Amino acid sequence: MTTREPGAIAVHGGAFDIAPTEREVYRDGCLAAARAGWGALEDGGSALDAVERAVRELEASGIFGAGRGSALNEDGDIELDAGMMDGAALDVGSVVSVRGVPHPITLARRVLESQFAVFAGPGARQFAERTGVETCDPAELVSERERALWEERRVQPDANWVRTMFGRDTVGAIVLDRGGNLAAGTSTGGMPFKPLGRVGDSPFIGAGLYADNETGAVSTTGHGERIIPLVLAKTAADLMGSGLEPQVAAERALATLARVSGRGGLITLDRDGRVGVAWNTPAMAFALRPAGAEEYRTGP
Repeated sequence: MTTREPGAIAVHGGAFDIAPTEREVYRDGCLAAARAGWGALEDGGSALDAVERAVRELEASGIFGAGRGSALNEDGDIELDAGMMDGAALDVGSVVSVRGVPHPITLARRVLESQFAVFAGPGARQFAERTGVETCDPAELVSERERALWEERRVQPDANWVRTMFGRDTVGAIVLDRGGNLAAGTSTGGMPFKPLGRVGDSPFIGAGLYADNETGAVSTTGHGERIIPLVLAKTAADLMGSGLEPQVAAERALATLARVSGRGGLITLDRDGRVGVAWNTPAMAFALRPAGAEEYRTGP
């Protein structure tokens, strides 16, 4: 498919129990990211360019559970994960448990553009330095909000951290460009008070994200330990490849989470520029602009 329009875009800022007093902030944050990605398309950028720009906006905002808004792990540190996929060449890049990288989505893209697929921990940080990706003192990424939440949880620990600390979670973007190419990206700091080294679904191709020009693009959010075994993003993409509209594909893929008592959400986009969004949590933050539309649909 080749389109004269800039394309289509969908972004999300996580699916969880978003407080009513915070919903406008989350909605506006997603809208700003979608507009940033759309601007990349209007400037003639690729789907990868637009995904990176949109996710960087989310990572920098301090609102979401990614980049500067990330939760602290049990040791009081921030460990970041991100992944990107190019639907044209099926190139992939992921980073896991990286510290001191404000924009792990950009680092994931550098990996995608290299001969490698995944970097982890100190090696991911070293790869960032070697490829000119911005780095910082890890302490600079810690927000007062998340430090306060960590202090509260440290005083009152709970063995079932996943049940009690299912928090701000993950961000992501999926894009169709004017050349008909799809791309997807997902970025996260993970769940609050997570064990050291814990990695969820976000950087895993097929689970946290997927893009294939022959099927569609997907970014997921939610309980990674449940999303991973279902390969949720690839499941949704395959449903679009079978002919289902993105909204129906999103709903049917989400329904599979019931098999593992999972909670989360996802955004979907097909090669015709149609979009979908579904969640089974109290709320999900998102902004969508399908092909041909002049306005954005936002939530919550």
